[in-house]
Amino acid sequence: MARIADALERLSPPASAAPDFGAADAFVWHVAPDHVQPVAQVNRVALELLVGIGRARDTLLANTLQFARGLPANNALLWGARGMGKSSLVKAVHAAVLDQVPQSALKLVEIQREDLPSIGRLMAHLRKADARFVLYCDDLSFSHDDQHYKSLKAVLDGGVEGRPDNVVLYATSNRRHLMPRDMIENERSTAISPSEAVEEKVSLSDRFGLWLGFHPCDQDEYLAMIQGYCTAYGLHIDPARLRAEAIEWQATRGSRSGRVAWQFFIDLAGREGLRI
Repeated sequence: MARIADALERLSPPASAAPDFGAADAFVWHVAPDHVQPVAQVNRVALELLVGIGRARDTLLANTLQFARGLPANNALLWGARGMGKSSLVKAVHAAVLDQVPQSALKLVEIQREDLPSIGRLMAHLRKADARFVLYCDDLSFSHDDQHYKSLKAVLDGGVEGRPDNVVLYATSNRRHLMPRDMIENERSTAISPSEAVEEKVSLSDRFGLWLGFHPCDQDEYLAMIQGYCTAYGLHIDPARLRAEAIEWQATRGSRSGRVAWQFFIDLAGREGLRI
């Protein structure tokens, strides 16, 4: 009888306790079992160090400030070139809003793409909480046989309950429509009604009120990023040498981006004996 009781508990576990959202400013959602894990220290950079994305930065900050103050705000999709600060911007904006509106109790909750089928259960917890939440999904994209997007569509702008008033969703992706171009073309070529097949999947990105594009940076922006890091961390180096080494670094990487700039700075700081 004890073994049967244990088996029944595994099949139908008791409801999880309400999360303590006062434990931290940021959390990560986990499943099996469902719980939110507090993040003691968020991995982020200061907002002023994000160079070359001024328009996206100002737009997302304004939208988040509206939301933190209890005003209407849009879901946001940050899409575009890799390494240009999409994820960093979300985390930096959250920190900036906490500084500007400390009484807002704005929380950042990260959900992994593979956990999207459980998003309804997470929303049930967030809906009951007194705080306001930025629900954050990094690197959101879908393959041809991936049905996770249907879970997200209903929560964003559909279903009977819809999105809670105290929740806004920010997602990052390298793709504007969250799926590869060959997937869209394949839908057009094989479906009975090509336009309807494509519309059904592209409609997910339409549920984001803000589309913020991130594009590759030029050389001047790349060098400005590195100079900003040097200034912020107190690394003094000859400008001519800094420029030459930075250009050589990006040439060996074959690309320029905020991520490449940070990687060069990490290498430079290590060689110069600077702890950061």
